[in-house]
Amino acid sequence: MSKNIYLDSNIITMKKIVRVFIASVFVLVGFIVQTIQAQNPNIIVILADDMGYGDIQAYNQESNIPTPNLNTLCEEGLVFTDAHTNSSVCTPTRYGVLTGRYAWRTRLKRGVLSGYSNHLIDTSRATIASVVKRKDYNTAVIGKWHLGADFAWKNGSCPKEADGLLYVAENNEVDYSLPVKNGPNQLGFDYSFIISGSLDMGPYVYLENGLATAIPDHMFPASNFPAYLRKGEIASDFKHREVLDEFTQKAVSYIDEQAKTKKPFLLYFALTGPHKPALPAKRFIGKSGLEAYGDMVVQVDWTVGEINQALKKNGIEENTLVIFTSDNGSYMYKIGEDQPDCFVDQMVEGYHASNHRANYIWRGTKTDIYEGGHRVPFVVKWPEVVKDGNTSDKTICLTDIFASIAEITNANVSSEMGPDSYSFAKVLSGKEDIKRPSIVHHSVNGVFAVRQGKWKMIFSNGSGGREKPSGKPFGKPYMLYDMENDPQEASNVIRANPEVAKNIEEYLNQVMIDQD
Repeated sequence: MSKNIYLDSNIITMKKIVRVFIASVFVLVGFIVQTIQAQNPNIIVILADDMGYGDIQAYNQESNIPTPNLNTLCEEGLVFTDAHTNSSVCTPTRYGVLTGRYAWRTRLKRGVLSGYSNHLIDTSRATIASVVKRKDYNTAVIGKWHLGADFAWKNGSCPKEADGLLYVAENNEVDYSLPVKNGPNQLGFDYSFIISGSLDMGPYVYLENGLATAIPDHMFPASNFPAYLRKGEIASDFKHREVLDEFTQKAVSYIDEQAKTKKPFLLYFALTGPHKPALPAKRFIGKSGLEAYGDMVVQVDWTVGEINQALKKNGIEENTLVIFTSDNGSYMYKIGEDQPDCFVDQMVEGYHASNHRANYIWRGTKTDIYEGGHRVPFVVKWPEVVKDGNTSDKTICLTDIFASIAEITNANVSSEMGPDSYSFAKVLSGKEDIKRPSIVHHSVNGVFAVRQGKWKMIFSNGSGGREKPSGKPFGKPYMLYDMENDPQEASNVIRANPEVAKNIEEYLNQVMIDQD
């Protein structure tokens, strides 16, 4: 982003100064201009967990779940209607957000990490935190990490099985009194307060700057839907219903503290909802009228409101860039009365097309390569730059957050950094389009898809996730959809467009070769 963008909200005022004051004041004006240009914005990236495109009323007018704070954010910011995650599940998307790089370029070729997995992001790799540190930012991550970190294993090394989603450390295998290594504090974050995995997997322990706030002292038993939890070690200060509140309090406190400093800050705030377990704080139970999942959405909305209030209270709202989005689509799925839920349990059964579609009209669900798995809400609020109440149909990917933050802060990054990231910074001011050639999507089972203009090609004979048939990676026949005329991916037109399919396949082959 050019420096002049930061001045858009001040141009009228500056011109008045020039007209009114005598020539000697030009020196002062020049000083003011330089000062404004030097004031990089505070940046807050709020990443919801499994929140669907249709969970926000501003995106889905048929939704009965009240989301007043998110609606206000949409009214005051720029709403992207064609935003996508690079993956349809948690870990790979989070990797892409922080590094601007597709996660299938790492050891993680499918699925997600466990709470015990070793680190996925190499400490030499640039992240949004390490990049803004070059511009003298304070940095923090609060919330769900789910990108691996190296626990102190008593036998000296992390077992290979720890990458498995169902892995449970038993028999006192981990020394929680020792610091976790190669985590967020080694990736550019000054402060971290996290859980290592997802809220439904152990270890159930808070890690503050790499140290457990309390030592796990017993094993928590597994439970089924709606409060789906895996067996895992748990600490005495860890209460599942209170985790999102705890993270929110920490985030608000961090904003309060940073407002007192003269330095800009970056806060990566990774929420734990509405991902399972659907365990909203007690004051939210019953607030949605749509059972536990809906109540979790209400709590997420409240959390966003708390962040906004903290900015207002501290007088830093105007020059704070807030991004709200989700790591993938919702696990709630029902596109119509003639199409049953692809995954049935007692909570999903309560969601009928007549009252709520978490993934809006999009086909599929979390884990799938279809739109419902990776098309997500994406809202940017930045009062000094972004005109409120606007929408954008530009196609963007969450990996683009890396390049955008680098441009906005004028941080110099090399071509090797964020190789799969394209800046949308100038889109925020309405000055330019994003120069993204395509997006490569990835499903839980390792199925690829490429979005290129109006075309979306799926390199599989199935969803790559929960919708049946699941198919196999590179299993034929492939699928090609015209997203302008068939956004619900109902008609495979690959036979009628062989040249389009050939060109997209060649593109994917080249992208997969271009590993860094």
